[in-house]
Amino acid sequence: MPNRLITETSPYLLQHANNPVDWHPWGERALTLARELDKPILLSIGYSACHWCHVMAHESFENPATAAVMNELFVNIKVDREERPDLDQIYQHAHAILSRRSGGWPLTMILTPDQVPFFGGTYFPPTQRYGLPGFTDMLRQIATAWHERRSEIDAQNVSVLAILEKTTRQDAPAELDGAVVTAAASHLAEMFDPVHGGFGGAPKFPNPADLALLLHGGQNARHMALFTLSKMADGGIYDHVGGGFCRYSVDDHWEIPHFEKMLYDNGQLLGLYSDAWMQTGEAQYREVLEQTVDWLTREMQSADGAFHSSLDADSEGEEGRFYVWQRHELQQLLSTQEYALLRHRYGLDNAPNFEHAWHLHVTCDIDAAAQKLGISLPDVAEVWESAQQKLRQARDLRIRPGRDDKLLTSWNALTIAGLARAGRALGHPEWILAARQAVDFIHEHLWQDGHLLATAKDGKAHLNAYLDDHAFLLQALLELLQADFRKSDLDFAMALADALLARFQDPAVGGFFFTSHDHEQLIQRPKSAHDNATPSGNGIATFALQRLGHLLGEARYLKAAENTLRAFADTMRRNPAACPSLVMALDEYLTPPTVLILRGPEKEMADWKARLDRRWLPGTLVLALPESAINLPQAIDRPLQVHVNAWLCRGVECLQAIDQWEVLLEKLLGKHPESRL
Repeated sequence: MPNRLITETSPYLLQHANNPVDWHPWGERALTLARELDKPILLSIGYSACHWCHVMAHESFENPATAAVMNELFVNIKVDREERPDLDQIYQHAHAILSRRSGGWPLTMILTPDQVPFFGGTYFPPTQRYGLPGFTDMLRQIATAWHERRSEIDAQNVSVLAILEKTTRQDAPAELDGAVVTAAASHLAEMFDPVHGGFGGAPKFPNPADLALLLHGGQNARHMALFTLSKMADGGIYDHVGGGFCRYSVDDHWEIPHFEKMLYDNGQLLGLYSDAWMQTGEAQYREVLEQTVDWLTREMQSADGAFHSSLDADSEGEEGRFYVWQRHELQQLLSTQEYALLRHRYGLDNAPNFEHAWHLHVTCDIDAAAQKLGISLPDVAEVWESAQQKLRQARDLRIRPGRDDKLLTSWNALTIAGLARAGRALGHPEWILAARQAVDFIHEHLWQDGHLLATAKDGKAHLNAYLDDHAFLLQALLELLQADFRKSDLDFAMALADALLARFQDPAVGGFFFTSHDHEQLIQRPKSAHDNATPSGNGIATFALQRLGHLLGEARYLKAAENTLRAFADTMRRNPAACPSLVMALDEYLTPPTVLILRGPEKEMADWKARLDRRWLPGTLVLALPESAINLPQAIDRPLQVHVNAWLCRGVECLQAIDQWEVLLEKLLGKHPESRL
């Protein structure tokens, strides 16, 4: 019989709706029940693409005997960390305090009815192994402690709450120092892997915020970013058959991924590979963009235009099964010449690299492979495309990994920004259209009465949006305005910025809380500067508010951004490499962005804009205002002339209108400041 999760929107929660565990969603009903019964809460946090979440579910939550113990001793709450990142942040932090270890998923926390954690872990096996206690044995011991050692638990809770409160305190606002920008790149250089790219050892993550910072730097900084992007594109973290990137690599050379594919990774990587393409013109970056966008629009875009959240690592109960190949399977699928090319390209003569199968990764440049086989360069492209098409068709017949089809505002925003940037860089208006469709879905379904919501599925939108939703969407709208200006997007951006200030800003110290002022009361209200798999909400809010403030001449936005930078100035100074998004915002605070506004006849203006879009112009916002744009803010309103005119402003300095392309290019390219990186 279904439990209380059956009415939820989260696919992860719905995966557990038929467990014998009496699961509750997080909410006042479950918390009140725990208080009334004087039972501790077993809080389990995970997400639908999480491999070990599935393992623990099959081993424990689907087991009637284990469920009986859970139901007898605890009030059981299941949380999707993607819908409730506020709870995940708090209890991952609490886990680190209690265990002095990093957390992960599934996260298993035991709370008092007042939400205070007093025991925590991640995955627990059903019986003792891996140096971990058996799950039910552990639960019985915790229940005994709850009833017999309550005073010890109460004393520990006081300490835990004090530590949580201490970590939310900020230093007094401090002066801003440009040396932080240089220091961030230096710190990243110390961790850089010069052989395989990326930072540190295994497991190795894409770290998009680090790469974004480096791509805007000097020659050495850009080398680290470009080298990493190339190595990732060659590695098995990239899906060479279907496009798109997996979550991370379990090794230090990008060969074997954890096979889940997350929307937020791919959205961010679109922007990074677009910047790499504009800087270098390398065909590898263009191919990654084309294949990844094809995957996004083919497999992840909903009928409503927004994008689903993730693809599972598992299919048919096995991790990676959908993606790996047997050598004889490839030989049967391909012609002799096609297989020979793949054999060289992907190193198929080497031993299997994933559980007696081959996971494809590049071991040989395609031109070198063609030369070995005596295939001419014009012919190799045709052979390669034919082989790739056969692989895609064969793989499409397999049982697919599960897809989490909820629509998250923040992750869609990252994807909208990436699509808009990629569409501009490569001249693909259909990619810009895909970004616009996702924005329109959010505007219509997740923006209600001036309030943004965090998630939607099957026509139901709910949950207060978080800082990240607002910040990422504001940045996405700025990217979309540069790709294809619409007055409605500008209006939405201004309303969103006002909501960000009104509902999240810390008026006392500066910066933004992760949850809004009207959010439910939790044991902690996070306010972080650090970037993780997704960028810091404070960093992106600061960056986007500055850009919108300079664009519109709006002092409120600029002041909020400055206050945020000052609030986190000491945090950046102590560990600049941990908060690259804020460091990028600081760099642009110290050297304000260039604003370029174009207006004129549509065809001529489109030609100017296309030529600008193909150029690497860091720190520059380009808006091409269509003839139909009316009722524009005074700061960007420009008269329509017979020919295209360009208005160029840096900070408070604006040049006279420019109506010659060569003059514009000279003015635009001649005064770019030296990077601090």
